[in-house]
Amino acid sequence: MSDTIAVEIKQLPHAEGLPLPAYQSAHAAGLDLCAANSADAPLLLAPGSYVLVPTGLTIALPENYEAQVRPRSGLAAKHGVTVLNAPGTIDADYRGEIGVLLINHGDAPFTIRRGERIAQMVIAPVVRAELIGVETLSETARGVGGFGSTGR
Repeated sequence: MSDTIAVEIKQLPHAEGLPLPAYQSAHAAGLDLCAANSADAPLLLAPGSYVLVPTGLTIALPENYEAQVRPRSGLAAKHGVTVLNAPGTIDADYRGEIGVLLINHGDAPFTIRRGERIAQMVIAPVVRAELIGVETLSETARGVGGFGSTGR
């Protein structure tokens, strides 16, 4: 697998003037996504509420790739704001606008301003599974032990 892949991206009119998603460091896994709401209409995210934030971007991923929309750790740690359906999945055949579903788990309202970095997008390869029905599964040391079964 090569170090880079080509991903076509289109800015919609309401994203004019905003930067394209970008890696913020040499080894960053995610490209930061910015809010493309109107500068005249910041989005107020009350505690416990959620909102779909437009990015003004559409992409064309290569076959056998996906884009994952993930939270930004700083927003989560400082404000309790995170991606509700993390990770959100963008399939290779989707051509609509990328939206970021943010939720405020914090105690204070949070204002989302135009151009603010609100999430990160990670491009990842996809392996499709062929499911095979069986009567029994192979045994393992863990067996059916689930939540908390391997420790605290």
